[in-house]
Amino acid sequence: MALVIIVAVLALLAGLAANRWLRPRLLNIGDDEGMAVKDLVGPLLTMTVLLLSFVLVTANGSYGKAEVASRGEARALDQLVETAEYASAAERARVQAGAVCYARAVRVQEWPAMADGNGSPAPSVWSTDFRQSFKALAGQPVFGMLVAADNKRSDEREERLTQATSSIPGTIFWFLLATLVLTVTALGICLPRRNNRGQILTLVVITALLTTALVIIRDVDRPFGGIISVAPTAITEAERQAERDFTANHPASDLPCNADGDRRTV
Repeated sequence: MALVIIVAVLALLAGLAANRWLRPRLLNIGDDEGMAVKDLVGPLLTMTVLLLSFVLVTANGSYGKAEVASRGEARALDQLVETAEYASAAERARVQAGAVCYARAVRVQEWPAMADGNGSPAPSVWSTDFRQSFKALAGQPVFGMLVAADNKRSDEREERLTQATSSIPGTIFWFLLATLVLTVTALGICLPRRNNRGQILTLVVITALLTTALVIIRDVDRPFGGIISVAPTAITEAERQAERDFTANHPASDLPCNADGDRRTV
């Protein structure tokens, strides 16, 4: 970072020195002639648009990864429930009940927490219960399949929680905001003071477009919060199917958790 700042300062000093000493020798024009402010606004506007576009692509990539991880986690949980069909009745009931409770904990408790970039310890209670139930199946053919499905679920959850945090540092966001203000201000300076209705309307449209782009970046950078957010559709469907299988196989048994995914107390 220090190197970049030093090089930029040296470049500025070199430019000012060239303006003072090399310009009279290279250009056959008066000292009052040269680029106007309006000539410099075009490159500034181009740079602003390019920066917003680049950051928007980065934020959109994080949003896409969050959505893929959410679906992958739901598929892994569904596979865990289906694989449990090959286990003994007692272990099958424990795994399928745990899957329902895990899905509830993710949907009800962890999903809202991710809007602020946080997770929840509630789902970990049931993922630990999965591993405890697998111990009784060690040595059986179904053991490896259950462990593989649970590892996939764990990896996808970790990726989902990773993408819940902002991928764009706050410093970059504030820099983009400052660049937007500088660009709009520079454009305003270059407008004529009279008969400027068309130019003012154009400035308003440009400001609205740049602002919209920045708002979208801010919103998409939080995949589980804001207007454009990843909904818990996949995990809700996995919960529904797991509860259906548990009820069909063990109609007389109750789930070990409440509607929020917390373990029931005796």
